[in-house]
Formats: sequence, structure tokens, C-alpha cells
Amino acid sequence: MKIIAVNRKARHDYDILETIEGGLVLTGTEIKSIRNGRANIRDAFARPEGGELWLYNAHIAQYASGNRYNHEPTRPRKLLLHRDQIDRLIGKVQEKGLSLVPLKLYIKDHRAKIELALAKGRKLYDKRRSIAEKDAERQMQRMTRKTIGRRV
Repeated sequence: MKIIAVNRKARHDYDILETIEGGLVLTGTEIKSIRNGRANIRDAFARPEGGELWLYNAHIAQYASGNRYNHEPTRPRKLLLHRDQIDRLIGKVQEKGLSLVPLKLYIKDHRAKIELALAKGRKLYDKRRSIAEKDAERQMQRMTRKTIGRRV
């Protein structure tokens, strides 16, 4: 598995409830550009339309050796999931107000895959609390390393 792009901002801005792996419908120049590592999913999101899931704002750069049939970098891309998964995700997104956020874009078995997260947005004070908890955890780790180092 070769990881192409990671959405680090998503773990900061959202509480991740569930993750799902899905495929993407791509053109030839898009997959070549992805294999070159020229993709960005920072501002991307998924939305249901017409009983299908679509990925928006994912930026896949145009292929350098492409010709006039090169793709548009931020076009909507169809996501490939099982019908029962799509129906369940659409239901959760519409009822509970959750979001579908991509976490990773990667190549698996010569195919482009995306890891989607069913997520709930965090408020500003939740973000501050999680940062404070991480800092406290780091402090604890440092203190335990120092005390263990002194005993030896």
C-alpha cells in the first residue's frame, strides 16, 4: 500500500466515528498523476447525490505529459462502495448531520482507494481541549522517561 495524500486537518477538525475504504472512478491522466504523488485532499468532502456518493474539492494535478484530453483538477469524482454501505452512509449523513471526510488517498493492489470517515464537526473549545490533553500526555511521557533514566 502506497499512501499518496493524508488529510491531517480532518483529525483536528472532526471527531472520527467510523472509517470506510472506497474506490474512485478516475480517468487515465488522473491515475497517472496520483501515482506521481500529485494529489491533495485537504479541503475535500463527500456528499450524496442521486443515490450515489461523490467526492468534491479533491485536487489531482494535471498530468505533465497529458495532451488536450487532460482532466480538470477539482472535478467531482464518483466513489465506489457497496450499495448497502452507500445507503447506510446516506441515512446517517441526512439524519444526524454527520459529514463524510476523506482521511487518506492511497494505491492498493494497483487501484486508487480512499479512506472515508463518518465524522462529527468539533467546536472551537473541543479543539482546545484535545490539544490540552495531547500536551498533558506528552508531559507525562517526558516525566516517565526522565524518572526511568535516573534510576539506571
